[in-house]
Amino acid sequence: MTDRHRYCVIMCGGIGSRFWPYSRTDRPKQFIDFFGTGRSLLQMSYDRILSVVPAENIIVVTNTVYAPLVREQLPDIDNSRILLEPARRNTAPCIAWAAHHIAALDPEASMIVTPSDHLITRDKEFETSILKGFEFVESHDALLTLGIRPTRPETGYGYIQIGREIGDGILKVKTFTEKPNRELAEVFLESGEFFWNSGIFLWKASAIKKALAEHAGDIYSIFEQGNGVYGTPAENDFIQANFPGCMGISIDFAVMEKASNVYVECVDFGWNDLGTWSALYDNSPRNRDGNVTQNCRVIAYNSHGNIFAVSGEKLIVAEGLENYIIADAGDVLLICPKSEEQRIKLMVNDAKEKYGDKYL
Repeated sequence: MTDRHRYCVIMCGGIGSRFWPYSRTDRPKQFIDFFGTGRSLLQMSYDRILSVVPAENIIVVTNTVYAPLVREQLPDIDNSRILLEPARRNTAPCIAWAAHHIAALDPEASMIVTPSDHLITRDKEFETSILKGFEFVESHDALLTLGIRPTRPETGYGYIQIGREIGDGILKVKTFTEKPNRELAEVFLESGEFFWNSGIFLWKASAIKKALAEHAGDIYSIFEQGNGVYGTPAENDFIQANFPGCMGISIDFAVMEKASNVYVECVDFGWNDLGTWSALYDNSPRNRDGNVTQNCRVIAYNSHGNIFAVSGEKLIVAEGLENYIIADAGDVLLICPKSEEQRIKLMVNDAKEKYGDKYL
């Protein structure tokens, strides 16, 4: 199989509420240039995949409201390759639609599905891993996920328990565990049998359609009704009418935890899901006091381990701060200990309850 049958689906519909107030409903984190490189996380995801998938085979799935941002940041992508979800329904409906769309264009297609908002620091190793993954799924009836060796007892990730090795760095999956508690995460880390689930998948379009039919029949049947419309002007009307009726569920719960033909490729390419301010802190350069300044001006005294993220020309002057997040998005200023950042989602909900959507 040549690379002309290889496709990429970039999932780009998330809100990124854990990065509030920098990440807002009208401009979520995937559209933000966090590192001052001139490229957003979405653009970096697109750039990275060009070495393994032809540009004309890259498809972005996003929410309708983000269509202008996608077109602005990825001007080379034709409108026919931007699939617009009329409602947020998690990853299983997103992937089901993309698989039906791609299979209609190319029945021999294989595909990588990747989030738009992850950080990968070693692009060459990423390319090598993806090419190996494509070769595997093109020669096996397999659903492949990429696994990351854990470095800490992280409770915010899903875990994959590995089974027997069937090829070079590719193993059968025994079990999935979603976001374990701290005690269980420590057991997983010590055992050496568990990898983090990166949320990056590879499979043939026909293989994921078959798995959806077997394990997520309600979702599958909705998209099967559209056979004949995919890749035509009628596709959008069909999706507008039927997509909102899908159950909101992740592909992990809907398929991966149930299917028997699930495998993991253990990879090492500098992956981070960049899901929290602490993750951004860990992946950013720090000054001699251990502070991170995200494209902003800071004078800090007796302050260590902080992350300052402020838009515009404002100068931040701080005294005696230890391990804080200071994020200013103009109309919202967040000051929160890094140790309490899991409460940011609650803060967002409280802001919504008190002020409506004004500050979201």
